[in-house]
Amino acid sequence: QVQLVESGGGLVQPGGSLRLSCVASGFTFSSYGMNWYRQAPGKAREYVAGISPRSTETNFAASVEGRFTIARDNAKNTVYLQMNNLNAEDTAVYYCNTRTWWGQGTQVTVSS
Repeated sequence: QVQLVESGGGLVQPGGSLRLSCVASGFTFSSYGMNWYRQAPGKAREYVAGISPRSTETNFAASVEGRFTIARDNAKNTVYLQMNNLNAEDTAVYYCNTRTWWGQGTQVTVSS
């Protein structure tokens, strides 16, 4: 069955960095665009970033443009989200997604 397993979340100070990873299984990873979403407490889930199957296209939400990057390694069935210059508004559970499949999420907390 399809599995998306995120990791790399944690507590980081404002201005710090984290790299999230999502390992996929159960489908042909290299054929699917991959996305990251996040959900902050009391808020709706929101789109963060996406990458095309061959990494030729990436997209970012305006709120993270210039601070976050997304990459993938099709040989490892893994998609990454590099997050730099984090601030309190980035605190959320981050989810990996493709089509209708979702991971369980990884918590990112930005606090001093």
